Amino acid sequence: MWLAEVKSYPVQILEPQNIELQSVFPAVIKGLEDVEIKPRVDGFIENLYIDEGAEVKKGQPLFKINSPSSVKALEEARAQYNTAKLNVERMRPLAEKKIISKVQLDSYQNALDAAKAALEQADATIGWVTVTSPVDGIIGTISYRLGSLVNNNSILTTVSNTSKIVAYFSMNEKELYEFLLLLEGKTKDEKIRSIPDVKFRMPNGILYEEPGRIETISGMVDPTSGTVSFRAFFPNKNGILLSGTSGNVIVPKCMKDELVIPQKSTFSQQDKVLVYKVQADSIVLDAIMVKPTPDGMNYVVFDGLESGDQIVTDGITTLRNGQKIKIQ
Repeated sequence: MWLAEVKSYPVQILEPQNIELQSVFPAVIKGLEDVEIKPRVDGFIENLYIDEGAEVKKGQPLFKINSPSSVKALEEARAQYNTAKLNVERMRPLAEKKIISKVQLDSYQNALDAAKAALEQADATIGWVTVTSPVDGIIGTISYRLGSLVNNNSILTTVSNTSKIVAYFSMNEKELYEFLLLLEGKTKDEKIRSIPDVKFRMPNGILYEEPGRIETISGMVDPTSGTVSFRAFFPNKNGILLSGTSGNVIVPKCMKDELVIPQKSTFSQQDKVLVYKVQADSIVLDAIMVKPTPDGMNYVVFDGLESGDQIVTDGITTLRNGQKIKIQ
């Protein structure tokens, strides 16, 4: 009787190894400081000293407001101060001659003090007609132009300090605790300090050149989304990253003593990942639980295989459950 030829197949003996996986999270980045610029007086924009995208320094003039109400308030405050001052100068000799009481003089003096404070406030308000930048940064969209009527609720523009940028992203509760358990340290702060550097993938799919650090994890779970917020900081000395950009934060996950197998050694069937395990001179089809590695070439096995198991690594499309093979 003719016997079918027993073919040879490549086999891998599984041994634990260390592997780095990656978790990817949608993120939005903001400047280290994103400051809304609002006028402190009502009026019309008289001068505009900057343009969108310009770099500015702290204290640099941005806008000048023509504020008739502020000018009028200063004139009135100055007139009231002069009147109060004359009253005191006129009443002091009368008080010294006891023609009027000291209480009456004190009343005039109090009025002078109040008028002086009002004048100082009006002087300060006039200073506010020049709107300056509170921080070093980049000018965003300019919402109002020359001649626009503005008040203290008007957002003239935004100044973003982007020397360092902050990426905001979230993890759900399950991801958070799995993440924390893999980190060294006992306290939350110790674990945060042990987090490896993270990467930022820009909207065009390219990895940003500088690595970042996770420095803050929120102390509570958002009751609406069930997530915990993270903040990762990235240097931005070249100003490539702009506030408001979206992308992905890539967080490495270093795993020890894991079983790693080639993806080509598996196939999918009815939502299961299957592999051929060698038993003596035959093979057995086993279902396994896996997670892909960042290179897209391998799987980390979480269930279904053990250290020392042997699996067929190539040619699996020609195999069937229970088939006899030779080890190549």
